Amino acid sequence: MAAAWAGFEADPQTDAARFRAVIDALVAELPAGSPVAPFEKACAWDSTGHSDNAVPLYREALDLGLDGYRGRRAKIQLSSSLRNIGQPEEGVKLLSPELVGVSDELDDAVRATLALCLASLGREREGLSLVLGALAPHLPRYQRSMANYARLLVEPEA
Repeated sequence: MAAAWAGFEADPQTDAARFRAVIDALVAELPAGSPVAPFEKACAWDSTGHSDNAVPLYREALDLGLDGYRGRRAKIQLSSSLRNIGQPEEGVKLLSPELVGVSDELDDAVRATLALCLASLGREREGLSLVLGALAPHLPRYQRSMANYARLLVEPEA
């Protein structure tokens, strides 16, 4: 699977249908009912520009119990796909609990995707607050200031 994805990402001219066929063949080797199969298929559809086909597969993967790191990726990617097909409110509902969940290297991706969903709903200040809050720890200076500015975008000054 890793080799298939590496090849796809390395060559922007990769034939999308052929790539999805490779992923389908690989996931066919997984045990029946594996949540990884619909997840990988969803990723392939999503990465080839078909969010509409990816959404039900992400949902299936999560319904089958996909959890941990892949489960979190599925929530991020599903939320992004929902936004792409005009359902950003579902993306907000799906990702908002991730702000207080287990912290990992996907935290910034959660915040960025949630910010996009919020912006699609006309809630740009909340989205900007999330993005600034995610960016602040990465800055060489002004970390505290940016974190405060991010907070003040959504909270009134005391």
